[in-house]
Amino acid sequence: MIRNYTAPSLLLLGLLISWEILAGFIDKPYLMPGPLAITDKLISLHSTLFFTHLPATLEVVITGLVISTILGVTVAICMHRCPVIERALYPLLVISQTIPIIALAPIFVLWFGYSVWSKVVVTVLITFFPITVNMYDGLKSTPKELKELFQTMNASPFATFMKLYVPHSLPSFLSGMKVAVPLSVVGAAIGEWLGAEAGLGYFSRRMMTQFDGAGVFAPIVWLALIGIIGFLLITILERYLLRWRT
Repeated sequence: MIRNYTAPSLLLLGLLISWEILAGFIDKPYLMPGPLAITDKLISLHSTLFFTHLPATLEVVITGLVISTILGVTVAICMHRCPVIERALYPLLVISQTIPIIALAPIFVLWFGYSVWSKVVVTVLITFFPITVNMYDGLKSTPKELKELFQTMNASPFATFMKLYVPHSLPSFLSGMKVAVPLSVVGAAIGEWLGAEAGLGYFSRRMMTQFDGAGVFAPIVWLALIGIIGFLLITILERYLLRWRT
């Protein structure tokens, strides 16, 4: 287990050392602060970031993920159960990913103001696609032989869905969640960057207007930690739910 993390840890350490050396060579902290300056800023801003702006961002991320999960699973099931719905919705889902979300975010700010919902909508739009598509692909790839086995055993449609389709689609669904969790952090940051009264993205933008390079990076570190922790939680859940796979 330790050997699995040795190589990436050494690479990360090397990148941080190179970054610190390059930042010292440039000697313009408002343009390129080093890791030590960012760490010092994180410590000095700990209370503000942790107690004020982190909860605001977490509210957006969690709310957006919950809504995306409910909508994504529902749409995926509907597409799987009804080919007409699949033919109507699937192309629209693909087209929706060609629209730059950052261009729509200001419109949501106009509609919802600086409330949490303008950021939640951005988060939902970014995370809805991977959850829906992965869940649908998992349902669709259920082996035909197993379907025929359940029919032979006269299993009810509900029992077939719960005992065959759900377990078989679970790996694909969790893979979609692994993609959606980091994207939810990106969506929250974009929404807060363009219009908010609190949040890590908002604080980063505020520091940019003050030409505080370390202050810009400090909330980004917290955003990265949210994404990493969320990914690890999904991985732990995957190992627990899919322990039968090993």
